[in-house]
Amino acid sequence: MMSVGWELVDADREFLGREIEPFLPGRIFDAHAHLFRHDHYTPGTLPAQLDGTPTEIGLAVYRQYIDWLHPGGRTVGGLFFGLAFTGDRDGNNAFVAQEMRAGQAAGFHALGHFVIAPDMDPEYVRQAVRAGNFVGLKPYHTMAQVEGPTFQAPIEAYLIEDHVRIAHEEGLTITLHMVRDRALADPRNQATIRRYCEAYPNMRLILAHAARGFNPWHTIEGIHSLAGLRNVWFDTSAVTEAGAFEAIVETMGHDRLLYGTDFYISHLRGRCVAIGDSFHWFYAEEMNLAEKHVQLQPVLIGLESLRSLILAFRRLKLTDAQIEDIFYHNALALFA
Repeated sequence: MMSVGWELVDADREFLGREIEPFLPGRIFDAHAHLFRHDHYTPGTLPAQLDGTPTEIGLAVYRQYIDWLHPGGRTVGGLFFGLAFTGDRDGNNAFVAQEMRAGQAAGFHALGHFVIAPDMDPEYVRQAVRAGNFVGLKPYHTMAQVEGPTFQAPIEAYLIEDHVRIAHEEGLTITLHMVRDRALADPRNQATIRRYCEAYPNMRLILAHAARGFNPWHTIEGIHSLAGLRNVWFDTSAVTEAGAFEAIVETMGHDRLLYGTDFYISHLRGRCVAIGDSFHWFYAEEMNLAEKHVQLQPVLIGLESLRSLILAFRRLKLTDAQIEDIFYHNALALFA
């Protein structure tokens, strides 16, 4: 039976050598990765996908495993944040700060975002960011102050305006994974993003997952609502279809796109596909790998995402310099 993740197999190596490695530049900055310990999760809530993984997933583990996607020590830095959003947030934030310091001392460009909850006092957020030397904030919808499923939460319910104001005053970035069924095609999401960006121009907003373009049509339809905003960026993390990347580059410019892996998700095996007006994640452990006429050989999600990004590069006819910007220089300019 094929491994479902956290193991590099022959299918991954062949895919990497044929589809990915020839297109990788010499330096890569990963603008979306998670660091945490298993004990940061509330007991009983650790995702089953983490069974058998190291109990402490810090920078050393990250640097070991990220070579599966970009071998040869190409990864020279990254933007890291926690993952235990409803568990021990304080412990997870402290762990990320500790790992940042260790990485920087070793010459690795490790930056961090401070995980925030909407009930956090704004002045506490300001002081915590300063004390931990974080460069930005990381809200998440599971902490939204709403009744019912948080997947339908408006942005204001988990990224409150007072926290955006702090980001503006401190010159911080914010990595936002928006929700609601149609993501960037949702008029309420569009209006909030534009309002926040225009009212707080010194806040730099990174829309994760190509503006949650897991269904690329949502980003394609909604991207024009952000035209002209100069404090919006996008990361590529875990998106496995090319259309959202193309729409971002065509409308906002290639300098607005940041490469990211979504580590540890990047090291699961499968991909996400658009289905109708939504999307679905196919994981190897849920597939019939002997389906129909072929033996399926799913590869790591991070490799699928890279292939989709490379497809966008080809369709857009980007130059080598523009590709290097997306993998490295855009992040360097943003976080300088």
